Amino acid sequence: MTVSRRSYRFLESIGESLLGLFEAVADFVWLMGRTFRTALTPPYSFSLLFEQFFRLIVRSAPLVLFTAASIGTVMALQFGYGMERFGGKLYVPTVVSVSIVRVLGPLFTCLMLAGRAGAGIAAELGSMAVTQQVDAVRAMGTDPIRKLVVPRVIVLMVGAPLLTLLADVVGIAGGMLVSTTGLGMPASLYLQKSFAALALSDVIVGTGKTVLFGMFIAFISCSHGLRTRDGTVGIGASTTSAVVMSSIVIMLGDVFVTKLSWVFKW
Repeated sequence: MTVSRRSYRFLESIGESLLGLFEAVADFVWLMGRTFRTALTPPYSFSLLFEQFFRLIVRSAPLVLFTAASIGTVMALQFGYGMERFGGKLYVPTVVSVSIVRVLGPLFTCLMLAGRAGAGIAAELGSMAVTQQVDAVRAMGTDPIRKLVVPRVIVLMVGAPLLTLLADVVGIAGGMLVSTTGLGMPASLYLQKSFAALALSDVIVGTGKTVLFGMFIAFISCSHGLRTRDGTVGIGASTTSAVVMSSIVIMLGDVFVTKLSWVFKW
C-alpha cells in the first residue's frame, strides 16, 4: 500500500510538472503572438520606448562594457603569455578579435542583459501582477500588452545589438591594452591584424543573433513576471526563473547559431 501511494504521488508530481510546463509554453507562445500583432498596429508610444531604453539598455551599459573589457584583457593575457613561448605572439590580435566579435561579445552581453534587465522586468511586472496593477491598467481601458510588454520587447531587440557592438570595441581595446603594455606589440600592428582577421560576416553573425537573444530575454522575463502569484515569494521565484531560463536559452542558442555559421560558412 505504501509503495503504491508513493508511486501514485511520484506520478502525480510528474504530471503536475508537465502540465505546468505546457501551460508556461502555451502562455509564452500566446504572449509572442499577441505582442507582435499589437506592435504592428497604432497607436505608438515613443515616450515609453525612450523610458525603457534608458532603464534597460543605458543603465546596463556599464556592467556590459566592464565585462567586455575584462574578457578582452584576460584573453590577451592568457593567449599572449601562452603563445609567446612558441613564437605565436602575433596571433593574439586575431584570436582575441574573432573570438570576441563572433562568440564571446554577444554571449556575455546578452547574459549580462538577462541578469540585469531581465531580472528587473520580471520583478517589476511580477510586483504589478501580485498587487493587481495589471488588472487596474486593463480596467482603465489600456491594453497591458501594449503598455507593458511591447516597449520592453522592442527596446531589447534593438538595444542588444547596439550594446554588443560597443562590447566588441571595448573587448578588442582591452586586448590591445594588454598587448601593447605586456607583450610589447605596437598598437598599430595590433589593430592592423585585428581588422585583417575580421570579415563583415563575423560582425553580422555576432550582432544578428543578439536580436533573437534580446527578444527571448524580453518575452521570457515578461511571461514570468505576468504569471507571478503568491506575493513577494512568487516575485522572487519568477525573477530567478526568468534569469535562469533566459541564460539557458541564450547559451543553447549561441551553440546552435555558431554551429550553423560553420556549416553554411557564414
